[in-house]
Amino acid sequence: MNSSRQNFLLVHLTTLFLVASALMAVGAPRFTQPDAARHPNLFTWTDTCNVHIIRDGDAALLIDLGDGSVLDHLAEIGVKRVEWVLFTHHHREQCQGAPKLAGRGVKLAAPDAERALFENPTSFRKMNVRLGDAFTVHGSSFVRPPVEAIKLDQTFGKMDTFTWRGREFRCLDTRGNSPGGMSYLLNDGGRWLAFSGDLMVDGAKMHTWFDTDWDYGFAAGIWAIANSAAQVAAYDPAWLLPAHGPPLPKAKTQLEEFQQKLFKLERLLVRGYPVTTFAGAVQDKTSTPTKVPNVWQVSPHIFKFRGPGFFPNFYLVLSDSGRGLVVDCGLLQTNVLDSAIEGLRQHYGLKAIDAMVLTHMHGDHFLQAPHLKQKWGAQLWALEMMAPMCERPEAFDYAAPIQAYGNGVERIKFDRLFKPGEQFTWEGTRFTVDWMPGQTEFALCLTGAVDGRKVAFTGDNIFGNPADPTQNGHEAMSSRTSSVLEEGYIVAAEYLTKLKPDILLGGHSYVMDKPAAFIERYRKWSYEMRDAFRGLSSEPEYRWWFDPFWVRADPHRMSVKRGETVEVTVNVRNFEAKPVAFDILSHAPPGLSATSGRWASTVPAQSRTQFTLRLAAAADAPPGIRHVAFDITRGGKRLGELFDCIVEIK
Repeated sequence: MNSSRQNFLLVHLTTLFLVASALMAVGAPRFTQPDAARHPNLFTWTDTCNVHIIRDGDAALLIDLGDGSVLDHLAEIGVKRVEWVLFTHHHREQCQGAPKLAGRGVKLAAPDAERALFENPTSFRKMNVRLGDAFTVHGSSFVRPPVEAIKLDQTFGKMDTFTWRGREFRCLDTRGNSPGGMSYLLNDGGRWLAFSGDLMVDGAKMHTWFDTDWDYGFAAGIWAIANSAAQVAAYDPAWLLPAHGPPLPKAKTQLEEFQQKLFKLERLLVRGYPVTTFAGAVQDKTSTPTKVPNVWQVSPHIFKFRGPGFFPNFYLVLSDSGRGLVVDCGLLQTNVLDSAIEGLRQHYGLKAIDAMVLTHMHGDHFLQAPHLKQKWGAQLWALEMMAPMCERPEAFDYAAPIQAYGNGVERIKFDRLFKPGEQFTWEGTRFTVDWMPGQTEFALCLTGAVDGRKVAFTGDNIFGNPADPTQNGHEAMSSRTSSVLEEGYIVAAEYLTKLKPDILLGGHSYVMDKPAAFIERYRKWSYEMRDAFRGLSSEPEYRWWFDPFWVRADPHRMSVKRGETVEVTVNVRNFEAKPVAFDILSHAPPGLSATSGRWASTVPAQSRTQFTLRLAAAADAPPGIRHVAFDITRGGKRLGELFDCIVEIK
């Protein structure tokens, strides 16, 4: 046998061993009882989530359903029929077994705030996203509706009550990990049992950050979940019965500790400069007005836009020969742009614009790039890793893609792409293009010596007034922009610390002069932010908990004609310092079928791999949007249908 064949067999056998070992370590689901002596009719079954069972004779009420496997085992605890399932929230791992209820006569209830997510799930999956789409961060969805619609028999508003066989449940609005999440509190023998969904897990931890990350770094999800924890803590529950992890006796202390962690996280998370209050006052203390309306001069050869309530993305480096190099171009009207360029021609000798360098993938930084290219002849340049997100944004589920701005620009094509660290000389000035992530992984920093100073064009990674010692400069901290700190703000902070620039030219017209102390505060914050996330993470490796893209379909959105097949590349990432076994099963709705839909393999330490999924549309499938979910078992732990992709049948 040749060596390559031996290596293949060795890798294959190792994979099988790790997958099997991981599955055996977890063991088959079984019933447990948190407190059999005091609550003999309370049971828990765990698969993709905890399913809590309240038994009354041979009947039962379930809190959540998981993958539905509990239905095949209820006879083991003397239950012959399920009368109700109360869902705490809409996440697929709570309800993905709902199709197994067909024909059983079970009634279903859920929070009224999430009725549409249960009953019209595809309404929250779009082929063409917009900034204001419901339950999204600038177009990137933070909800996880079921693959197939679930018709509800009843919904609850906050502080409603529900009675089943003499037991009265109080329905508490405990949104936070889900936008309409609910806890059901039952007084059993004078002791409160709190069925709390994903409010909190053991250790005063948050179940997942990417589910509570509701906006562009303004902490709405944190406020919601902290307030929800306070509501439940006030009941001093004898048992907190979460949807994930062990039951918690006398959980009030943990709920209060959880709130303190959330307060600290909020203070670190919300932007390190006054974004909505005094932004105009701190945007720029350096530039001076010019003869051209709206155009200000940073230094003899650098120009920008400025105005009241005006935060466009545009810098122009003007050479002595009259050539122009633009950094970013967006968030301003075309006529204003053209008028300014014409004014620079008349008053400052601008003859041509050679290129526009894009600092990062977000659409508001290149909305006018096609116009700049068509009318003024500018080439479009960027870092090579940014190209896919700008040239085919529909293939990703990142926040703020160009299509989300709705101005008719769906994508751009670059004329030149740089590798990290690559240099170019333009009009006698040497510039360097470095990878500098922060607000997003897909970003660059353009540096060069202009007017005798080391200038750094930093995009949206750092903003504020360096002279204010209370500001640390960080911009939006959102998981939906691919911004794991080790590939984001920590990298940016260390890069700028080493670079020692004389002036920072940030996005949205921010000019930051003499930034050394400012950068040090920014660097300190980046590590404190990571520590705060780690302190709340339900995972020892917090990046599983933070990042919504460790299983990612490419393309995320795709179209297929009836009777035809489309291929999807599914990317799988391992954050651990050891190999991790994965078992991923694709769940396609009626009208679609997933061929080779199951993938089991081991991903080497701190690496990525991928597999190909083929989706076939039935010849008679009704046109419309479907979504395909990925049911994930990682390291032997069943996690359920965490991630998905979107398919439009035409």
